[in-house]
Amino acid sequence: MYRVAEFFVGFTLCLVLTSVLLPLLKKLKIGQEILSYVTEHQAKAGTPTMGGIAFVIAIAASALIFCDLSDRTILVAVAVFVAYGVIGFLDDFIKLRYKRNLGLRAYQKILFQLAVAVFVGLYVYGNVVVGSKLRLPFSVKSVDVGFWVIPLVVFIFVACTNGVNLTDGIDGLATSTTMCFLVGMIVLLFRERAMSESVGDTYAVETLDNIVTLCIVSVGALWAFLLFNVNNAKVFMGDTGSLALGALVACVAIFTRMSLFIPVVGLMYVVSCVSVIVQVVYFKLSGGKRVFLMAPFHHHLQQKGWSESRICALYCFVTVATTLILACFGE
Repeated sequence: MYRVAEFFVGFTLCLVLTSVLLPLLKKLKIGQEILSYVTEHQAKAGTPTMGGIAFVIAIAASALIFCDLSDRTILVAVAVFVAYGVIGFLDDFIKLRYKRNLGLRAYQKILFQLAVAVFVGLYVYGNVVVGSKLRLPFSVKSVDVGFWVIPLVVFIFVACTNGVNLTDGIDGLATSTTMCFLVGMIVLLFRERAMSESVGDTYAVETLDNIVTLCIVSVGALWAFLLFNVNNAKVFMGDTGSLALGALVACVAIFTRMSLFIPVVGLMYVVSCVSVIVQVVYFKLSGGKRVFLMAPFHHHLQQKGWSESRICALYCFVTVATTLILACFGE
């Protein structure tokens, strides 16, 4: 029942906040600008954006209510989640304030993100519970990467924030995919908790309990936001939401030593990033030819005639399937 309460508090807070925020965004005319070459989305121009504010506040508040705040790791996780949300908010605000599709300059955004990521890397390396050990997928074994955990953490944050940001291209896609990712991590974390409990690692059990709580309240909040964000979306999350969710994905994996699980459970984030990289590289090397009709991959599917709801269903199915494979075939 306690876990159910965590879900419903996250859900209710986000539902109320989004309901209050939506008319305010409309009144302030905080609407999304659509890139000219994305012709399928021209009808969405002016849809309120920055809706991620609602679930950032809801998740942070719910986590502080239910988590054991004597555990410094969960405080760092929540602080980093909010920090990336603030970076995204600044990016969105500049776009809207100066009526341009680019907000923070690329170097400004990456500097802010790297500063937070380096802090997390240093924290992880010096933390006795998390440390430099990484759990191996499909195995009970771990590998100790030593000092290299710091650059690895930085890379994970860059990859995850870009992965979620690129996936946030059609109604409900980033929201539903991240929700499924977190549900998958909850399943895997319960197994990790049982293993830690069996060897008497009480500190790891406490951290895992708190991260599970963070995941549950996040699933509740994202479920509520999805009611407004599913096709046809009444509100978009903006970079405020996508950068915060990318940081959340990174924190959940990093603070449970499950960083190497991200490419499996978060396979669709990888697809988003790789499809863009492949498209850009091939376009330049081939003199203007393309591998995909449009990148990221979900836009390619749109060009092939797939509906937005069908694409969301595919991404969620793949995320659930990869989790089940890990859960069933992991030792």
